[in-house]
Formats: sequence, structure tokens, C-alpha cells
Amino acid sequence: MKKILKYLIMLVALLTNMNLLAQNAHFVENGVIEFEKKSNMYAIIKKKIKDRDESYVQQAFDQYKKNNPQFKTAKSTLSFTKSKSVYNWPAVNETMNNSWFASDVLADLKNTIVTDFDSQTSITQKSIYEENYLVKDSVRKINWKITDETRDIAGYECRRANALIMDSIYVVAYYTNQIAVSGGPESFTGLPGMILGLALPHENITWFATKVTEVAIPDKDLLPPTKGKPTDNKGLYKILLEAMKDWGEYGKSQLKAFLL
Repeated sequence: MKKILKYLIMLVALLTNMNLLAQNAHFVENGVIEFEKKSNMYAIIKKKIKDRDESYVQQAFDQYKKNNPQFKTAKSTLSFTKSKSVYNWPAVNETMNNSWFASDVLADLKNTIVTDFDSQTSITQKSIYEENYLVKDSVRKINWKITDETRDIAGYECRRANALIMDSIYVVAYYTNQIAVSGGPESFTGLPGMILGLALPHENITWFATKVTEVAIPDKDLLPPTKGKPTDNKGLYKILLEAMKDWGEYGKSQLKAFLL
């Protein structure tokens, strides 16, 4: 009887301690997240040329590998509050490389996205072959499957979730419920916390947070972009489908990248 009473006291003490920890837990609701996007260009180019057996193509690829790193990197930021987020790309001086090997639509994609979590809508500024579009539509619905796998990203414990979008793009995301906003980089949202890690394994591209800064975000920093032809996702799909109707398999890959 004494042993049972002892265990009950220990259990009550443990539950009380856990409850106090939960009450004192700090959840971030506004701030800025810095992301690094990494594109494995060696793997991307290898897939591009897999059906081409001309010797000069392989020679050009070998030359590219001698002169360029395996990963192309780019920095982006996500400013967020409980109700809105803005995902964009800080202006940087880039050395233009017009090589066919060096360019890839998905690797070079730099959308500006404003997400309204209350109305579940977004406005995305997309630059497509020197034409700007403002795509206003509802937030993408993603059927996430949450797993038990975890990893540390930028000092936060994150849980893994998997999904399939656009019928064929496999997505791996890592989110933390310590940031109480259902947001993430690019157009990826819908998990019970902020996405700090994102990977498209078959596309050889990742986005991972490198730093999270809790700071108040003024309303003026959450304003949507205004330059571009207004449309929605269906409208943009029709525009691109018509423009790329004679591009074959290459057009299909371009279309998916621009609609991501």
C-alpha cells in the first residue's frame, strides 16, 4: 500500500511538473526566418542530358563540373505574424551565366508570396520569361502525412511530414510547433506549426532555415506585391499551357516548375 501511495505521489508530481512546463512554454508568433535554398546542379543536369549521347554534351557537362560547385545556393526570408506571412528574396548582385547547363527553372525560381492565414488566400508574384504575373488564389491544400521522425533545424526540434503535390512531386517537410504559425517557404503551408525544412528529393532541391529571429513585424512589411498581370492558378495554367504546347516533355517540366 505504501509503495502504491509513493508511486501515486510521484505520478502527481510528474504531471504537475509537465503541466507547469506546458504553461511556461514559449511559442513564437512573429519574426523572420532566413532560408537557404540548395539545388544539386550536378544531379539536375545529369537528368537533363540522360537521353543525349552526343560526346560534346558530356564534355560540356565535365567542363561545367570543373568550373562550378555541385550546389547552387540562394538566400530567402519569411517574415510572419499569426495572420500573415511574406516570402521573398533579398536583392543580390549575381553574375549572369547564360550556359544551358547553369540554368534551371525550379533552381532559379524566386517567387514573392504573401499568405493570409485568416482568409486562407495568397498572392504570388511570379516572373516567367520576363513577364510578371500576380496570382491570387486560395492557399494550396496539401494532404500531409505526419511521421515520428524528428531533426533539429536552426535550434528547433522539427517533425517530418510527407506529401505528394501536383500528382507527381514528392515533398518532405520538417515543421516545429514551437512556432505557432502554419506557414513555410514558397507555397507550402498547412502543418501544425512552421515549416523550417523542405525538400523535393526527386527534383534535387531543398530549403532549410539557417536562423529564426523573433521580432515584431510592421504591417507595411506584410503588404502584397502590386506589379504583374492579375490572374489565378487556373488562368496561369491556361496561359502557360498555350505558350508551351509545342515544347514536348521539356515544356511539361517547365510548366510544373512555374506552377509550384
